[in-house]
This record gives sequence, C-alpha cells and structure tokens, in this order.
Amino acid sequence: MKATIYKSTGSWYTVKDESGKWHNARMKGIFKMDEITSTNPVAVGDEVEIEVENEGESTATITKIIDRRNYINRQSPRFAYQHHIVASNLDQSMLVATLKEPRTSQGFIDRFLVASEMHHVPALVVFNKADLYKKKELEKFEQWKKMYEEAGYKVFLVSVKDNEGIEILQKELAGKTTLISGHSGVGKSSLLNIILPELALKTQSISGWSGKGQHTTTFAEMHDLPPAGGGRIIDTPGMREFGLVDLSKQEVSHYFPEMRERLNDCQFNNCLHVNEPGCAVKQAVIDKEITEDRYVSYVNILDSIGEKSY
Repeated sequence: MKATIYKSTGSWYTVKDESGKWHNARMKGIFKMDEITSTNPVAVGDEVEIEVENEGESTATITKIIDRRNYINRQSPRFAYQHHIVASNLDQSMLVATLKEPRTSQGFIDRFLVASEMHHVPALVVFNKADLYKKKELEKFEQWKKMYEEAGYKVFLVSVKDNEGIEILQKELAGKTTLISGHSGVGKSSLLNIILPELALKTQSISGWSGKGQHTTTFAEMHDLPPAGGGRIIDTPGMREFGLVDLSKQEVSHYFPEMRERLNDCQFNNCLHVNEPGCAVKQAVIDKEITEDRYVSYVNILDSIGEKSY
C-alpha cells in the first residue's frame, strides 16, 4: 500500500495512505540509500510503501521508499559533515523573512535560495511584519524586491498581524506542495494559523527566544490545505542558519540565476568570478546588471566552502 510521510518524530512517522487513512509507521530495518547519506533516511514528503501491522491500532511498517522527485537539504545541526533532508517531493519553497524584529540577513536568504536552486525547487520570498516597517525598512524592501525579482524570484510583502497580502499568498500555495521556512520569530506559525485556522500552532514572541540551544532538531510536518484550492504545506522549525552541503566552489555561480545566464561569456570555463580576467559576471556587476549585494553574497558562500571540506 502506498502512503505519504506527513510527520517524523524520530523513530516513528505519521503517514497517510492512498485511501486517506492515517497510520503510525516504523521503518523496517535499515534502508541503504545509495545516492545520499543523511541523518534522516525518511523525510516528510516522501512517498513510501507500507504494510499494515494492526488495523485496530493503525500501526504500519515502511517497507520501501519510492524514488524522490527532489528534496531540499541542509547541513545537519548536530553533525557538521552530514546533511539533513528538510523535506522532499516539493513543487516550491517559501522563505518567510523580516526586516525588523528579528532582521533576516541577506546571507540567510541567499543560502536558502541556493539550496532551492540546487534541487530545482522554485522559491518565493515573503517579507512579513509590514505593519512594523517605517521609511527605512520600506526602502530596504523595495531595494531587495527589485534585486530578487531581477534574479527571477517572486517577492511578497505581507502583514500577518493586519491580515494584509495573505490572499495573494494563498493563491500561490493552491494546488502545490510548498516547504515553508525561516528564522524563529518571523511569524511563520502566525501565517500558518491564518491559512489553516484549525492548526492553532503555538506562536512565540521574540523576547522569549534566547537564540541558543533551541530548534536544533529539524522535524518538519506536512498539512493539507483546504480542499477548495488543494495543495499541502510543509512547516519547518525556525532555523538560525542554513548550512549548505554537497556544493563545490565551481558550482556556486550556477545557483545564482543572474550569474548562470552569463557563465558561457566568461573567458575561462572554470572561472570563479573573483580574480580571473575576462569575467562576464564581474563585468555585469560593474555595469550594475548584477547587484553588488548579491555578488558579495556569492563571494561569502565561496569563502565558506573554503573553510569546510564536504
């Protein structure tokens, strides 16, 4: 019987079978995953085959993991040289960011976008807490909106508190499986509470979050969106950072869309776009066709790969 993983709580998984029935499932022994070595062999969004053990208790055994269409992974919070699959079989990813209380760094946004690009998952960037923004933040939003839209991303400004801009987002989510991510405190749970009122997810104020020792596990959970529009949304616990894995220096520019379209114009095939002559990417930065901020982000990611040997 085929089923889909909706939640992982360590050794047990909540799965929904093709008939819409829920089961608590365990893995049968150890699966050998040839293509990847991750800290979690089964991820939320995975399609699996199950054998029902006990109809009365709705327990089942996962006997097979069906090949993934795609997945998004990050560096494991606990093991520096392993990765953790955040979710699989996605139609798109959505990053919830804020320019105030707390401020999401551009570096975090760009790393999330690179991870999405690596696995061919279209990404949306949603800036929440518009109700708090003064002139400085609104100018920054317009600047970033232009920068990310020129790179090919959809960008939204919303206020979950005032219920502004949510309807447009709901249209973007309809009929798709979407991974939603972001720092703690950006209003992700509050947004989901509007989209799925029956969830009643706990929200946490910023002052109550120390920023240390929390959210080190990344158990995601999938929820079905209302039948009218359909689709599913995968919620992830707040992340302090997004560590990229399985990425070489040569590959980084391939995951910046505005750089990717210029790679064939560089003088050298293995151009890293830093010190090489005849570099089309650096020329595009000089000509203001690629923003300097995105280029700085690119260089920072390059440098971070130099520090670690994946």
